[in-house]
Amino acid sequence: MASRVVVVGGGVIGAACTYFLTAAGAEVTLVEAQVVGGGTSSRCDGNVLAIDKSPGFDSQLGLRSQKLLAELAHVLGDFEYRSPGSYLVCDNDDEVEPAHTWTEALRESGLPVEFLEREEVHRRLPDLAADVPAGLYCASDATLNPLLYVQGLVAWARERGASVRDRSPVAALDASDGRVRGVVLASGEHLAADATVVAAGIATPALVAPLGIELPIRPRKGHLIVSARGRRFGDAKVMEFGYLMSKFGLERRVPPDVERYGVALVYEPTRAGNFLLGSSREFVGEDTESDPEVVRTIARRALRFYPGMRAATVVRTYAGLRPWTPDHLPVVSAAEGVPGLFVAAGHEGDGISLAAVTGEIVRDLVLGRETALDVAPLRLGRFGLGAA
Repeated sequence: MASRVVVVGGGVIGAACTYFLTAAGAEVTLVEAQVVGGGTSSRCDGNVLAIDKSPGFDSQLGLRSQKLLAELAHVLGDFEYRSPGSYLVCDNDDEVEPAHTWTEALRESGLPVEFLEREEVHRRLPDLAADVPAGLYCASDATLNPLLYVQGLVAWARERGASVRDRSPVAALDASDGRVRGVVLASGEHLAADATVVAAGIATPALVAPLGIELPIRPRKGHLIVSARGRRFGDAKVMEFGYLMSKFGLERRVPPDVERYGVALVYEPTRAGNFLLGSSREFVGEDTESDPEVVRTIARRALRFYPGMRAATVVRTYAGLRPWTPDHLPVVSAAEGVPGLFVAAGHEGDGISLAAVTGEIVRDLVLGRETALDVAPLRLGRFGLGAA
């Protein structure tokens, strides 16, 4: 058993790994370059979804994470967890049949999903534009406050002995004789470990590259709009079916700016009495500045589905960088060619959703336990580019 573990990265993935490893009795040190939760985990929404996962392994991964999260809601402090389900709605008649097919495939994967004809979708979502032709609903989907979730995971672990070192950037992994034995901080301090978990999001490739590991993770920028408190447009998350098409790079019939910025409706009501709007997907390097044109495109797209939002007040916008992989699945894996090293990164927009199951898998990999799911699809070596 690896009794001493260093987790690199204080976002939601690193926080979940720290929680599950600490709960299993490991001596864990979490190191974060800035402040815990201060990166992408503070620049995202609170999606905990299975409805947007590909039927099969991907959706089962999401469902497992939802079950673990429901348990965490009884263990951690309040992180505004709610489970109202979520909706996908169709923009046009061309999307109805694919949405129906998606519903059936998710059902066959064991998800509580139902297809909604025009009359039913408008009965449940009366604020939708009148020409929305159909939709689907997943009862297991949930939402939460991402920053409170991260802080709750870390606080629980710290209270039970985990060491948390924020403002402690890692200069390099400490490797000798082909094995990782901890990390070297930018200050020059060495932190020794039996196992090192790199969960540093878009910074992960640079940390593992000196060991000959090529990790195809790229930053994918996403914007969100935050409304003032006031009228909301339902209590459940609503996305357009085109969100899936944008996520997986499929062609759809939308205005040019919507296509250019990868925009798709995401409406998320919060417990605070306001709502968030998204989303966008762009490869623009590490730029996190809000782009007014992208924000306008998101707003126009929201009005297409919710005309009544024209009277809503926007209080701020922000953007974050999601760690993208070519097959849209994260890397949660031992580095087979480099003993002592584990990677948990590349979740793109599913970090909040898959954090719990990622933490569980990392715990089992590090401690040599059997995993609850077959994690072969998450192996680092699937890309054929480096170790593992």
